[in-house]
Amino acid sequence: MAGRILAVSLGLVFCGGMTAATAAPPVELLGRPLLLHEDFTSKDASKWELADPKAWRFVDQDGNSVFNQFEQSKVETPVRSPFNRAVVKDLVVGSGVLDVKLQSTARDYPHRSLCLFFGYQDPAHMYYVHFGQKTDDHANQIFIVNNEPRKKISTKTTAGTPWNNEWHHARIVRDVDSGKIDVFFDDMETPVMTAVDKTFTWGQVGIGSFDDTGNFDDLLIYGVKAARPAAK
Repeated sequence: MAGRILAVSLGLVFCGGMTAATAAPPVELLGRPLLLHEDFTSKDASKWELADPKAWRFVDQDGNSVFNQFEQSKVETPVRSPFNRAVVKDLVVGSGVLDVKLQSTARDYPHRSLCLFFGYQDPAHMYYVHFGQKTDDHANQIFIVNNEPRKKISTKTTAGTPWNNEWHHARIVRDVDSGKIDVFFDDMETPVMTAVDKTFTWGQVGIGSFDDTGNFDDLLIYGVKAARPAAK
Protein backbone atom coordinates (compact mmCIF):
# COMPACT_ATOMS: atom_id res chain seq x y z
CA MET A 1 0.00 0.00 0.00
CA ALA A 2 2.96 2.27 0.71
CA GLY A 3 3.76 2.71 -2.96
CA ARG A 4 0.25 3.00 -4.32
CA ILE A 5 0.21 6.72 -4.89
CA LEU A 6 -0.09 8.72 -8.07
CA ALA A 7 2.79 10.86 -9.29
CA VAL A 8 0.43 13.81 -9.58
CA SER A 9 0.28 13.94 -5.79
CA LEU A 10 3.73 15.50 -5.88
CA GLY A 11 2.43 18.43 -7.90
CA LEU A 12 4.82 17.69 -10.76
CA VAL A 13 4.20 17.35 -14.47
CA PHE A 14 6.30 16.48 -17.50
CA CYS A 15 6.75 19.30 -19.98
CA GLY A 16 8.60 18.74 -23.24
CA GLY A 17 10.86 16.08 -21.74
CA MET A 18 11.61 18.20 -18.67
CA THR A 19 9.86 18.33 -15.34
CA ALA A 20 8.20 21.43 -14.01
CA ALA A 21 6.84 21.99 -10.51
CA THR A 22 3.24 23.10 -10.51
CA ALA A 23 2.97 23.40 -6.72
CA ALA A 24 5.01 23.01 -3.59
CA PRO A 25 5.62 19.38 -2.64
CA PRO A 26 3.31 17.90 0.00
CA VAL A 27 4.51 18.23 3.58
CA GLU A 28 3.86 14.52 4.06
CA LEU A 29 4.03 11.53 1.72
CA LEU A 30 3.07 7.96 2.59
CA GLY A 31 2.86 8.99 6.22
CA ARG A 32 6.35 10.51 6.28
CA PRO A 33 7.13 14.22 6.75
CA LEU A 34 9.14 16.16 4.20
CA LEU A 35 12.80 16.43 5.26
CA LEU A 36 14.38 17.92 2.13
CA HIS A 37 13.30 19.48 -1.15
CA GLU A 38 16.23 20.16 -3.50
CA ASP A 39 15.47 21.74 -6.86
CA PHE A 40 19.09 22.89 -7.43
CA THR A 41 18.07 26.46 -8.28
CA SER A 42 20.56 27.79 -5.71
CA LYS A 43 23.42 26.05 -7.53
CA ASP A 44 24.97 25.36 -4.15
CA ALA A 45 26.68 22.01 -3.66
CA SER A 46 27.69 22.66 -0.04
CA LYS A 47 25.00 20.34 1.33
CA TRP A 48 26.29 17.44 -0.77
CA GLU A 49 29.05 14.97 0.05
CA LEU A 50 30.56 14.22 -3.35
CA ALA A 51 32.78 11.21 -4.00
CA ASP A 52 34.49 13.29 -6.71
CA PRO A 53 33.57 17.01 -6.72
CA LYS A 54 35.20 17.42 -10.13
CA ALA A 55 32.61 15.12 -11.70
CA TRP A 56 29.57 17.24 -10.74
CA ARG A 57 28.30 20.63 -11.87
CA PHE A 58 25.10 22.63 -12.24
CA VAL A 59 23.78 23.16 -15.75
CA ASP A 60 20.85 25.14 -17.12
CA GLN A 61 18.36 23.21 -19.18
CA ASP A 62 15.60 25.25 -20.78
CA GLY A 63 15.90 27.85 -18.04
CA ASN A 64 15.94 25.26 -15.26
CA SER A 65 18.96 24.36 -13.12
CA VAL A 66 19.78 20.65 -12.73
CA PHE A 67 22.58 18.73 -11.01
CA ASN A 68 24.76 17.15 -13.68
CA GLN A 69 27.11 14.24 -13.06
CA PHE A 70 29.02 14.68 -16.27
CA GLU A 71 32.10 12.47 -16.22
CA GLN A 72 33.46 9.25 -14.79
CA SER A 73 34.72 9.79 -11.26
CA LYS A 74 38.33 9.10 -10.37
CA VAL A 75 37.47 7.35 -7.13
CA GLU A 76 38.87 4.25 -5.47
CA THR A 77 36.25 2.32 -3.52
CA PRO A 78 37.20 -0.11 -0.71
CA VAL A 79 35.02 -2.80 -2.31
CA ARG A 80 33.26 -3.05 -5.66
CA SER A 81 30.51 -0.40 -5.59
CA PRO A 82 29.39 2.68 -7.58
CA PHE A 83 32.02 5.37 -8.13
CA ASN A 84 29.80 8.38 -8.79
CA ARG A 85 28.08 9.26 -5.51
CA ALA A 86 26.50 12.42 -4.15
CA VAL A 87 24.85 11.98 -0.75
CA VAL A 88 23.19 14.63 1.41
CA LYS A 89 25.68 15.59 4.12
CA ASP A 90 23.72 16.35 7.24
CA LEU A 91 20.64 14.16 6.90
CA VAL A 92 20.50 10.62 8.28
CA VAL A 93 17.24 8.78 7.62
CA GLY A 94 15.61 5.58 8.84
CA SER A 95 12.30 4.70 7.19
CA GLY A 96 11.51 7.05 4.36
CA VAL A 97 10.90 7.93 0.72
CA LEU A 98 13.37 9.20 -1.88
CA ASP A 99 11.66 10.77 -4.89
CA VAL A 100 13.62 12.29 -7.77
CA LYS A 101 13.60 13.14 -11.46
CA LEU A 102 16.51 11.75 -13.44
CA GLN A 103 17.80 11.77 -17.01
CA SER A 104 20.42 9.45 -18.46
CA THR A 105 23.00 11.19 -20.65
CA ALA A 106 25.09 8.08 -21.31
CA ARG A 107 25.48 6.20 -24.58
CA ASP A 108 23.00 3.46 -25.36
CA TYR A 109 24.36 0.07 -24.24
CA PRO A 110 23.13 -2.82 -22.01
CA HIS A 111 24.48 -1.38 -18.74
CA ARG A 112 23.37 2.20 -19.38
CA SER A 113 22.33 3.22 -15.89
CA LEU A 114 21.87 5.63 -13.02
CA CYS A 115 21.86 4.86 -9.29
CA LEU A 116 20.09 5.99 -6.14
CA PHE A 117 21.60 5.47 -2.69
CA PHE A 118 20.04 4.98 0.73
CA GLY A 119 21.16 3.57 4.06
CA TYR A 120 24.58 4.99 3.12
CA GLN A 121 26.96 4.86 6.09
CA ASP A 122 30.37 4.97 4.40
CA PRO A 123 31.88 3.86 1.06
CA ALA A 124 31.83 0.21 2.20
CA HIS A 125 28.34 0.12 3.76
CA MET A 126 25.22 1.13 1.83
CA TYR A 127 22.23 0.12 -0.24
CA TYR A 128 21.77 1.31 -3.80
CA VAL A 129 19.36 0.84 -6.67
CA HIS A 130 20.91 0.30 -10.09
CA PHE A 131 18.55 1.27 -12.90
CA GLY A 132 20.23 -0.67 -15.71
CA GLN A 133 19.00 -0.93 -19.25
CA LYS A 134 19.34 -4.73 -19.36
CA THR A 135 18.97 -6.88 -16.26
CA ASP A 136 21.62 -9.31 -15.08
CA ASP A 137 23.19 -10.15 -11.72
CA HIS A 138 25.01 -6.80 -11.71
CA ALA A 139 22.44 -4.54 -13.34
CA ASN A 140 18.88 -3.37 -12.73
CA GLN A 141 18.78 -4.69 -9.19
CA ILE A 142 18.72 -3.52 -5.57
CA PHE A 143 22.15 -4.06 -4.03
CA ILE A 144 23.77 -4.10 -0.62
CA VAL A 145 27.41 -3.20 -0.02
CA ASN A 146 28.43 -4.58 3.36
CA ASN A 147 32.23 -4.45 3.50
CA GLU A 148 32.38 -6.76 0.48
CA PRO A 149 31.61 -6.33 -3.23
CA ARG A 150 28.01 -5.35 -3.98
CA LYS A 151 25.47 -8.15 -3.74
CA LYS A 152 22.01 -8.13 -5.26
CA ILE A 153 19.13 -8.49 -2.80
CA SER A 154 16.21 -7.98 -5.20
CA THR A 155 13.33 -10.39 -4.88
CA LYS A 156 11.71 -8.86 -7.96
CA THR A 157 12.94 -6.84 -10.90
CA THR A 158 12.13 -6.27 -14.58
CA ALA A 159 13.84 -7.13 -17.85
CA GLY A 160 15.49 -3.71 -17.75
CA THR A 161 15.01 0.03 -17.32
CA PRO A 162 13.66 1.65 -20.52
CA TRP A 163 16.22 4.43 -20.83
CA ASN A 164 16.00 7.06 -23.52
CA ASN A 165 17.16 10.68 -23.54
CA GLU A 166 14.08 12.00 -21.73
CA TRP A 167 13.43 12.70 -18.05
CA HIS A 168 12.02 9.98 -15.81
CA HIS A 169 10.58 9.74 -12.29
CA ALA A 170 12.01 7.34 -9.70
CA ARG A 171 11.07 6.59 -6.11
CA ILE A 172 12.36 4.37 -3.31
CA VAL A 173 10.09 3.53 -0.35
CA ARG A 174 11.89 2.00 2.64
CA ASP A 175 10.53 0.64 5.93
CA VAL A 176 13.28 -0.32 8.36
CA ASP A 177 10.99 -2.22 10.75
CA SER A 178 9.86 -4.75 8.14
CA GLY A 179 12.96 -4.38 5.97
CA LYS A 180 10.75 -3.81 2.93
CA ILE A 181 12.18 -1.87 -0.02
CA ASP A 182 9.99 -0.88 -2.99
CA VAL A 183 11.40 0.83 -6.07
CA PHE A 184 9.29 2.65 -8.67
CA PHE A 185 10.14 3.99 -12.12
CA ASP A 186 7.64 6.27 -13.89
CA ASP A 187 4.68 4.15 -12.73
CA MET A 188 4.19 5.09 -9.06
CA GLU A 189 1.62 2.37 -8.44
CA THR A 190 3.51 -0.84 -9.21
CA PRO A 191 7.11 -1.34 -8.01
CA VAL A 192 9.66 -2.42 -10.60
CA MET A 193 11.95 -3.83 -7.91
CA THR A 194 11.43 -5.15 -4.40
CA ALA A 195 13.63 -6.46 -1.61
CA VAL A 196 13.53 -7.22 2.10
CA ASP A 197 16.63 -6.52 4.17
CA LYS A 198 17.21 -5.20 7.71
CA THR A 199 21.01 -4.91 7.70
CA PHE A 200 21.16 -1.10 7.75
CA THR A 201 18.47 0.77 9.66
CA TRP A 202 19.89 4.27 9.12
CA GLY A 203 21.97 6.15 6.60
CA GLN A 204 22.36 9.01 4.18
CA VAL A 205 20.49 9.29 0.88
CA GLY A 206 21.88 10.21 -2.49
CA ILE A 207 22.12 10.11 -6.26
CA GLY A 208 24.69 9.19 -8.89
CA SER A 209 25.76 6.34 -11.14
CA PHE A 210 28.09 3.39 -11.26
CA ASP A 211 30.17 4.58 -14.20
CA ASP A 212 27.78 6.55 -16.43
CA THR A 213 26.49 10.13 -16.55
CA GLY A 214 23.17 11.87 -15.97
CA ASN A 215 21.10 14.78 -14.68
CA PHE A 216 19.03 15.00 -11.48
CA ASP A 217 16.30 17.41 -10.40
CA ASP A 218 13.37 17.87 -7.98
CA LEU A 219 14.77 15.64 -5.27
CA LEU A 220 12.44 15.02 -2.32
CA ILE A 221 13.23 13.11 0.86
CA TYR A 222 10.46 12.16 3.26
CA GLY A 223 11.06 10.15 6.37
CA VAL A 224 12.12 9.74 9.94
CA LYS A 225 15.42 11.31 10.97
CA ALA A 226 17.79 8.83 12.57
CA ALA A 227 20.82 9.35 14.75
CA ARG A 228 24.20 8.20 13.49
CA PRO A 229 25.61 5.94 16.23
CA ALA A 230 28.62 7.29 18.05
CA ALA A 231 31.92 5.88 16.87
CA LYS A 232 33.29 3.16 19.11
